[in-house]
Amino acid sequence: PAASLLRTGGLTSQRPGTNTWRSRPARAAMATCHCSEPAQCLHRALLAPYPRLQDRKRTKVPAGDGVLAEVASILCLTAPIVGAGILLYLRSLVSMVFLGRLGQLPLAGGSLALGFANITGYSVLSGLAGGMDPVCGQAFGAGRTDLLRAALRRTVVLLLLASVPISVLWVAMHRVLVATGQDPDIASTAYAYILCSLPDLAVQSFLHPLRIYLRAQSVTLPLTYAAAAAVLLHVPINFVLVDVLGLGIRGVALGAVCTNLNFLLFIVAYVCFFGMYGHDEGETKASVAAAEEEGAKEWWTLVRLSVHSCMSVCLEWWWYEIMVLLCGVLADPKAAVAAMGVLIQTTSLIYIFPHSLGCAVSTRVGHELGARRPERARLVARVGLGLGAVLGLVACAFAVSVRGVWARMFTADDAILRLTAAALPLLGLAELGNCPQTTGCGVLRGSARPEKAARINVSAFYGVGMPVALLLAFRPGRLDFRGMWGGMLAAQLVCAALMLRAVVATDWEEQTERARELTGGNAGDVVDGGKRKHAEAAKADADNSSLVLADCV
Repeated sequence: PAASLLRTGGLTSQRPGTNTWRSRPARAAMATCHCSEPAQCLHRALLAPYPRLQDRKRTKVPAGDGVLAEVASILCLTAPIVGAGILLYLRSLVSMVFLGRLGQLPLAGGSLALGFANITGYSVLSGLAGGMDPVCGQAFGAGRTDLLRAALRRTVVLLLLASVPISVLWVAMHRVLVATGQDPDIASTAYAYILCSLPDLAVQSFLHPLRIYLRAQSVTLPLTYAAAAAVLLHVPINFVLVDVLGLGIRGVALGAVCTNLNFLLFIVAYVCFFGMYGHDEGETKASVAAAEEEGAKEWWTLVRLSVHSCMSVCLEWWWYEIMVLLCGVLADPKAAVAAMGVLIQTTSLIYIFPHSLGCAVSTRVGHELGARRPERARLVARVGLGLGAVLGLVACAFAVSVRGVWARMFTADDAILRLTAAALPLLGLAELGNCPQTTGCGVLRGSARPEKAARINVSAFYGVGMPVALLLAFRPGRLDFRGMWGGMLAAQLVCAALMLRAVVATDWEEQTERARELTGGNAGDVVDGGKRKHAEAAKADADNSSLVLADCV
């Protein structure tokens, strides 16, 4: 069909070294079409609502215009992710409110169960799912929709397999807590909560990959809508389970599971309704079987990326939990642990913004590397780091400005208020490093280098942050609680410096070649025989303006 179009004048030939087809108006092209296989005809690309990533014209854009366009593209991807993150944060706050209404023991038990679940379960699943991020982003940029779907299937299977040992550990949680010296009553309450949270592992095994699958296609606004709908149902669900049915702490746990399940069902409904998980037209059973046979060799790549991504996420996540444990041996352990809880809630709220920015940058870097545009990928990385630095300044100013009033929203205890007010400026300074380093981590993830991010986290948090925290908090510093956050500040600044060095030293031509190998060939190629078809236009939601801006770059 492509050769027929070339002969009839519907399309001009490609220039050497490019993937750009110059098209005449769609109506004129259709008038000259005599294709014997309409399903594989390239006229469908002419009539697509948005241009495909690999079909964008490779023209040099003035530096200023390119930067501004990339800023708009990244921010339009980031904003819906921030919205979804804030909504899910509100869901957690609602659950804590219902636990608090049940009394001190359910609140303590639920908090302990959530901490245990975060360390042993949720952080692991989230980290493993991150392995599909570079695969999906680069596959979409290269027009490999078949690889995009394959990565989704494989990641779901991988997370379900990982959920099995996590479930076994959760079932044995009571004995683990009692053996480590926890109060038996609190341990029993936490055990009841975590047993009712077991179905959430299966839900998360589908939820994480689907969110990445959509984000890789620049579809982020529907995620916000789905999160909003799920959170709106969260309060009535908790009310029915806790107050009407009287399930107590079990009702709070089941309410969180139901909300995540609703979130998942809304996303699945969107994917099915808009046909975002369908085989390419003209794809035969033989080509699918051949792709699966070839995909067996790609399992190791996905597992390797997932393990490294999991290490990168968990090492940072666990460091915060270690800090909470260390607060238990300070001069005033009760006030220190409570103040640390308030500060971690604060930094979790702030973290939504750099994390969302990092996800957007990871997606854009993957797109450009998959489409074999190294210079554009370099621009995305630099713009992303610049936005991360600006975000760090805003976060620092916020933390310093609210140091006298922020903790009053959580408690009226003078000791907790004093410790929180003293640590908030240090938290703000730490955000000066945390925001750009999180963005830099997104760059490394989008270029399929999570192992480098894991090494940086080990060096910064455990090689520098932990010794500094111990020296400042105990001997010789004796700064107590402020010393712990001094260690956090040192870790974040070192991490930011190492991330910046890694990104600046990146050979983008080499990363483009690695992306070509990861996606199984040259970006944008049209292969006969049904093994790899021309990419269909991204079926994004019409309201999702991020794709429109991204396509105009």
